[in-house]
Amino acid sequence: MMEDKTIQDSEELYEHHSFIADQGQEPLRIDKFLMDRVPNTSRNRLQIAAKNGNILVNKKPVKSSYKVRPNDVISIVLPYPVREIELIPEDIPLDILYEDDEVLVINKQAGLVVHPGYGNYSGTLVNALVYHFEQLPPSKDYAGRPGLVHRLDKNTTGIMVVAKTENALTHLAKQFFDRTSKRYYYALVWGDFDEDQGTIIGKVGRSIKNRKVMQVFDDDTDAGKHAVTHYEVIERFGYVTLVKCKLETGRTHQIRIHMKHIGHPLFGDPEYGGDRIIKGTTFSKYKQFIENCFKTLPRQALHAQSLGFTHPKTNDWMEFESELPADISEVLSKWSRYATGRT
Repeated sequence: MMEDKTIQDSEELYEHHSFIADQGQEPLRIDKFLMDRVPNTSRNRLQIAAKNGNILVNKKPVKSSYKVRPNDVISIVLPYPVREIELIPEDIPLDILYEDDEVLVINKQAGLVVHPGYGNYSGTLVNALVYHFEQLPPSKDYAGRPGLVHRLDKNTTGIMVVAKTENALTHLAKQFFDRTSKRYYYALVWGDFDEDQGTIIGKVGRSIKNRKVMQVFDDDTDAGKHAVTHYEVIERFGYVTLVKCKLETGRTHQIRIHMKHIGHPLFGDPEYGGDRIIKGTTFSKYKQFIENCFKTLPRQALHAQSLGFTHPKTNDWMEFESELPADISEVLSKWSRYATGRT
């Protein structure tokens, strides 16, 4: 057996493994075959994956009872195993848009870290979710921990879906991996565009100079992962522009670094140079106007406006939208008045 590849996305919390069975491979149930090859998994987890079509042999979904044959090309998509961090329930208010026994959809507020990690072991979305789930009637299907298949940056607002069962987590992971879910973001960026829409393609990875931020790498290097962002102009204000972005991939900070890469960093973005005056006049009145905008919106102007996915149990298509938060709306109003005054 030869392991072909393992793809781990840094923002979307799933992994993809590929294997090729040896020429001398004896018939063996695929769940048993994968048990010895996929780390941090269980046979039950693999059977749930097969049930949801996450295990492919020669590009076709198979049941967990399928017998592996010589030279079979096998691929599997799984949610990341949960890190062994003690999750402390915390009563943090959540804006819940929808909830049933399988999924929870929230409108995340700014300033909320999604997952516990180095320097953020409490006060996160996961801590809030654990508390919320403890207040609900006991469910035999609840996996015991909130299931995340994607995340938003601390200071990015908007819609997220959370899985409440192992089945939902596995089902959603495949949707995000196969890009059958739909996600749209609104971003206020510096500068104007010559065109009304466009596509940014550039490999995204951790910066060599600063591991806390991302950068776009040349295609001829091994660094970074393929990333695609589509954008459409919604409203022009002269020195800044409101755009709608559709993610084809989900890399960490993808919209933020892609927009900076084409010369349009997000307004107010401290990590990517958007928290200073990039376009505009030298008048002190204009500088004061920008400072007031930064005070109103002390973060990057990015909002996950809509999310669509197939429900993991009913197979119904579900779509959720979220209005722009008050701080972004107020800054847009300021820019609208400013642009009108200039005209």
